[in-house]
Amino acid sequence: MTKQHISFSELKTWAECPHKHQLKYIKGINGFTGNAFTAFGTAIHSVCEHIAKGDLDPIDYDEHFDLAFLCELRNLDEKPDNKMISDMRQQGREISPSVFPQLKNHFGNYEVFSTEEMLYEEIDELTYKWHLKGFIDLVIKTSDGKYHILDWKSCSWGWDAKKRSEKLVTYQLTLYKKFFCKKHNIDPTDVETHFGLLKRTAKADKVEIFRVTSGMRKTANATKLLTNGCRTIKAGTFIKNRTSCKFCEFKHTEHCP
Repeated sequence: MTKQHISFSELKTWAECPHKHQLKYIKGINGFTGNAFTAFGTAIHSVCEHIAKGDLDPIDYDEHFDLAFLCELRNLDEKPDNKMISDMRQQGREISPSVFPQLKNHFGNYEVFSTEEMLYEEIDELTYKWHLKGFIDLVIKTSDGKYHILDWKSCSWGWDAKKRSEKLVTYQLTLYKKFFCKKHNIDPTDVETHFGLLKRTAKADKVEIFRVTSGMRKTANATKLLTNGCRTIKAGTFIKNRTSCKFCEFKHTEHCP
């Protein structure tokens, strides 16, 4: 089947190492299939989605997280030990009550425009038909008429300044904004982008929402990365980037000796 779309996670993998991209997305070899941290992230994302929509009573936060987390754990190849599971269940319980207050504190009065909104928009800068595919965790509309795209990220204690400005992190929101505006025919000046950090081990401020700028120059740079990735993938050029080997799941395997 001819390839017709690219996700941001795929683009990020290509930017880190085209050879790794080939292994994962062209040959379908999965070196990493998930762990306790990805299970936690999926579960707490589910809680945040329902809290934002207002269809989960605070009394049910813990049960919803526990059920989602334990369900994700059952799908893992390697199960974490009981202490780790117990610690993470407690961490989820401590994060959930802060989600709605932080949304209200950051945005004031708002209405939910969409949750888990799918993007599948054609990349106009290409001469062939490829699409950017993605899912936006949350879009809200504030009383001033602005739209706000928010992506939840689970982490340990938080992000440092370097992480907050890292291109391969922030470009996700930049591209989501670009294609969200295209999908709905909205002026980009009416859309802002934000990350919501869900901190497992932080002593305070378990939920932190902060704005990420996504102006014209940044959008142009992110689009250039996107189109370069698409063209290289379509051309079948997959060079190894030896500078990104350190934490690669394929390092010293039969796929990348």
